[in-house]
Amino acid sequence: MRKKRVYILVEGKVQGIFFRATARDVARFLGVKGWVKNRWDGKVELTVEGEEEAVDKMIQWCHSGPAGALVTTVEVEPQPWKGEFTNFSIL
Repeated sequence: MRKKRVYILVEGKVQGIFFRATARDVARFLGVKGWVKNRWDGKVELTVEGEEEAVDKMIQWCHSGPAGALVTTVEVEPQPWKGEFTNFSIL
């Protein structure tokens, strides 16, 4: 299986609706590692590492987010694989 790492920036109504907590739960279910955090400008950012198929599913989830989210933009930036995370956490 191929490993993949991406940085994801999610814009829209994505704060105050449990986006981070749900992202953590989805990431753990998919078996990907990394982190998620709110930004000062109302966006949410994530760094995700794992098997390519699982990372792609996480990206797909980010396009809708949890119930109550209204995602308008998802930017995905491929990054070099590092394998530096042991879990998926909220920062």
